[in-house]
Amino acid sequence: MNEPATSEGEAAGPPTLIEWAGGPDAIRRLIDAFYDRVEGEPLLSPLFPGGVSAEHRDHVSRWWSEVLGGPTDYTDQLGGYERMLAHHRNLAITPEQRYRFAELMSRAADDAHLPSDPEFRAAIVGYLEWGSRLALENSQVDAEPMPHAPVPRWGWGVAPPYTPGS
Repeated sequence: MNEPATSEGEAAGPPTLIEWAGGPDAIRRLIDAFYDRVEGEPLLSPLFPGGVSAEHRDHVSRWWSEVLGGPTDYTDQLGGYERMLAHHRNLAITPEQRYRFAELMSRAADDAHLPSDPEFRAAIVGYLEWGSRLALENSQVDAEPMPHAPVPRWGWGVAPPYTPGS
């Protein structure tokens, strides 16, 4: 794979997922497109009585930006994993809601004009599956989730971005 060279001439690694997506503004477009869909979705909108606030959209954008390799604003300013966990406790998310969440987020990536290459989308869907299944488990009334953990830092997995000539 041809990777960008650093100033020292050494090969740099692949870009982070947030870099590939187009930065924090692209992630905010994704989150806005997602919650626009959620507000019209009978299965998910009850989780957000009164709609999804701008503040909530901002916080979730910060979470996703951090997860995808961006700044650690969610951890540094909003409480990290423990805060995200607190928002999901006792919601009793159903398997159908989890599935619809993942479906709408995938569609929102199209709405937000995120890169459509299979490597990027596979990485995003990988995080969607992993994260939404943890949220499902941790949201149950009898759940005993891990009380402390770092915000995950998601990467390319087994399929880094394709670059011509590699």
